[in-house]
Amino acid sequence: MKKAIISMLFVMVMSVASFALAQDQAAAPAAAPEAVPAAAADNAAPQTEAVAAPVNNMYKQFAPIGCGIIIFGAGFGIGKIGGSAVESMARQPEAAGAIQTAMILAAALVEGATLFALVICLIL
Repeated sequence: MKKAIISMLFVMVMSVASFALAQDQAAAPAAAPEAVPAAAADNAAPQTEAVAAPVNNMYKQFAPIGCGIIIFGAGFGIGKIGGSAVESMARQPEAAGAIQTAMILAAALVEGATLFALVICLIL
């Protein structure tokens, strides 16, 4: 079970990291113009700066897919945590308090990672 939760968290983190680390590549600015002598500057046309064309953000269309994967992974992980906790409480009723505390803590950690991943996906 630990391997499944760790692998799901890894997939969630990597899906968020792919969106978070994707950066727009702007065109390189044109080389700086050489100095023009003062006599030639009067007759020269005004120089304009080269403006880079906007970059098409193709990765933004995959944000809903990433959000869906994150929610699926979190639901699966919390379901496994809850199912295992209920099963272990049924086997050892005297340890129900400690099991419930550990279950809530683990579910909160999974939910926190999920919320962080969703915010990153939706911001980008």
